[in-house]
Amino acid sequence: MSNTRPADPIGSITWTERTGGVLTARECVSLAGPLVRGELRILSGRLAMALHRHSGRRNHVDPASLIPPDSALARDAEEAAQDLLSPTLLNHSRRAYAWGAAIAALNNITFDRELLYMAAMFHDTGLRSPVPHVDFTVRSAERARDFTDRHGVPADDRELVTNAIAMHHSPGVSLEHGAEAYLLSAGAGVDVFGLRSDEIPDGIRQSVVEEFPRLGFKREFAGLWRAEARKVPRGRAWYLRRFAMTDVSIRLAPFRG
Repeated sequence: MSNTRPADPIGSITWTERTGGVLTARECVSLAGPLVRGELRILSGRLAMALHRHSGRRNHVDPASLIPPDSALARDAEEAAQDLLSPTLLNHSRRAYAWGAAIAALNNITFDRELLYMAAMFHDTGLRSPVPHVDFTVRSAERARDFTDRHGVPADDRELVTNAIAMHHSPGVSLEHGAEAYLLSAGAGVDVFGLRSDEIPDGIRQSVVEEFPRLGFKREFAGLWRAEARKVPRGRAWYLRRFAMTDVSIRLAPFRG
């Protein structure tokens, strides 16, 4: 009987901490399919919105389903994030949670609101301090793990949060990777690139941005992404910038600022 362990999924917390988030040539090729499908999804969504034929015109989401969990743990997570993020990135984290919760509501996905909210609050906390050859999600996950450990969060839930953070900017994250990882990736994708923004009801898109203004998000985030791509050659930020032209995709996202 073979004792060979199956490979950790690309982008998982185990893979990211083991590799620093640096992709092999074979891993780059394996991400090409999900990347192309994501890019085509962005283009089709933008076209549908331009023609006013997007599903968001017909979809309905109860605004109450987007409200963050009212718990001491969630409030403490947001307070910790305020110390680690700029106001622009903090509002991005809030919107990422809201968009993820909206996609969950549209698709009847069950998830843990506290865990998703903690993952959203911490997911970009490592982005402002790039380290050579180490993906920023490693630092984000470390901060989330320290926070959840101090607050007595069970070990399995801690790892679920850190895995969602590590996975969130990999192309092709699916429900098989966990509901929270899927929804964080989807929510961040809406906010950064406009991916699946056409599914969000028009009124919800407007109200979320009004509640959590973008504050020049595109300019700030694109600059941070470029810095990350330079510091981590062959990392996921480098990969997306090179092959998905993220500078252009961020600029064309269907939000102002």
